[in-house]
Amino acid sequence: MTTTSSATRPFRAADLGTLVVLAWSGEAPGGDMPYLLAYSLGDGESGPEGSAAAVEALLRANGLHPGDQLIDGTQRPGLPVTLLAEAGQAVVTMPYLNAQCAVPPQWLAALRARGHAYFLFATRPWPEAAPGRPVEPERLAAFAGAEETLTTAAHVLVPALRLRG
Repeated sequence: MTTTSSATRPFRAADLGTLVVLAWSGEAPGGDMPYLLAYSLGDGESGPEGSAAAVEALLRANGLHPGDQLIDGTQRPGLPVTLLAEAGQAVVTMPYLNAQCAVPPQWLAALRARGHAYFLFATRPWPEAAPGRPVEPERLAAFAGAEETLTTAAHVLVPALRLRG
């Protein structure tokens, strides 16, 4: 069996497939935490395995190493991940990626209170949770809380930027 290591394979955006970002808030120490989950549907040119490898390569290229280590972006001003939340939308930007999703009012309130969001970027594809289809809280918890997801994802506290006006 031959495997492709993301360390030896260059990042190819076409291999990412469809990327999805979901937002929710939940109880955490210190009050509600705004969460963002990014994942691929696994529909890239090289299939689910290629999508997982491409996401991992994207993360590593941006200094975000998958695993269970939390990167505190509130303490790293040079972090290549930014978050802008305005008018019911959250926009996450990093080199090679710009993703947007709708956010509920309670998510925005949690973001205002904390000043940052917990961003979980999964390398594990989740083809069942396609855009336009509702995701039940139980399915979200099962995927986002699965050991296989958590140990292969990047975990980042991303500070929120504000538009100047």
